[in-house]
Amino acid sequence: MDKIKPLFTATATATGGRNGHTASSDGIVSADLSVPKAMGGPGKPGTATPEHLFAAGYAACFGGALDFVGKQHKKDASKARIDCAVTIGPRDGGGFGLAVKLHVEDKSLPQAELEALAKEAHEKICPYSHATRGNVDVTLEVVGS
Repeated sequence: MDKIKPLFTATATATGGRNGHTASSDGIVSADLSVPKAMGGPGKPGTATPEHLFAAGYAACFGGALDFVGKQHKKDASKARIDCAVTIGPRDGGGFGLAVKLHVEDKSLPQAELEALAKEAHEKICPYSHATRGNVDVTLEVVGS
């Protein structure tokens, strides 16, 4: 495992598990949680799941990694739209697992260029991609011009 030089630490606390509440220590993030009906829970309106939070974080992080790589290659990927779908389900080996689909779209960049930037961001830069590699099935779908 690679060691990191800490630059920033975010801290959050959850109470009540998937039917509780989570919030960051600085109050920036605050979400009521509810297990969706599809998973046998109450599916309360206006509530989030850990998968919502993971999807939002991964989409934002990947967008930042793509912008970073774009700048290194003198390309503007700052307006790329990143949609992240996080799916949860039972694992063959027991317990639960995740699968992720990243949809990267930027019609201002040619398809081949955007694919190359997205691949580099995924393989070399994005910490969410590093954290999931070998543990979570992550699919990249890229749409350029």
